[in-house]
Amino acid sequence: MARRSLAVDATAGAASRVRFAPTSNNLLVSSWDSGLRLYDADEGTLRVNVESEAAFLDCCFEDESAAFACGSDGSVRRYDFHSGSQDTVGLHEDALACIEFSSLTGQIMTGSLDKKLKLWDSKTRNVSPSGTITLNSDVASISICGIYILAAVERNVYLYDMRNLTRPVDEKDCPLDYQIRCLHTSLEWNAYVAGSVDGVVALKYLDRGTDRDLGYAFRCHPNSRNGKWNLVPVNCISVHPCNRTFVTGDDKGCTIVWDAQLKKKLIELPMYLGSVASVAYNHNGQLLAVASNYFLEVDKEEQHHQVFIETVENFKGKSRVG
Repeated sequence: MARRSLAVDATAGAASRVRFAPTSNNLLVSSWDSGLRLYDADEGTLRVNVESEAAFLDCCFEDESAAFACGSDGSVRRYDFHSGSQDTVGLHEDALACIEFSSLTGQIMTGSLDKKLKLWDSKTRNVSPSGTITLNSDVASISICGIYILAAVERNVYLYDMRNLTRPVDEKDCPLDYQIRCLHTSLEWNAYVAGSVDGVVALKYLDRGTDRDLGYAFRCHPNSRNGKWNLVPVNCISVHPCNRTFVTGDDKGCTIVWDAQLKKKLIELPMYLGSVASVAYNHNGQLLAVASNYFLEVDKEEQHHQVFIETVENFKGKSRVG
């Protein structure tokens, strides 16, 4: 199947995050225009459109019928797609950068520009957090790996046990020279993949023995200009749910699928016109959603922000996108 786009309104704002539902091909898209939209990725159509006064900076599913979103006003909100109801489940003192939900523990986790990582109990629906961690800088990205939550702060990755937040279980020695922009974990690999603002990706295993043997870093998104590196930030990463591959997207519209075990590039997708803001695999890894945000330049025709669906197939042990 060729690349196809969702029916995104031409007036829709730049996407901040795309997320597939836990078991279906419903796709959640949060946007800077204060819109939270639910699409049917199979049909390419819009199912639900929720509006807010604040920009949505991240989102995640609770289950097939409800989702959480965090905003530039510091609020954490829950949306029920069946009833249409919405309510505030938490607050930060500054804009929220990232949100995750653990179906294992029933906890919502948020990271903010107020330098705090907070946990909320989704069952009690109490706006007071069940746990708060104060860090030394803004939380850029968070990801869940079983009972652990990993938080990217500047060049560091902190590992916390969600059952006991008194101190981090570990501070991973992430081999990145510049600030981490995105982070994604894999429970199957017991590892995380982090991308930095200078185009470097690091894969690190959480087990100390494995970490010494198989952790690595590489420059994945450099452009050459006049014999010099033009370093392009890695904006987003998504780990395949069924095999040892992951995909990265950058600021110049480049999206690449990597073999984590063989440490090599598998496929480079045709370039997108805009910056790749977010990528996400669906539950079985057969679809890949890509949010491309276009920023007008004087020498280009005006384009609108779009969300694309790529079809992923396993072929002779390798992933093929197209």
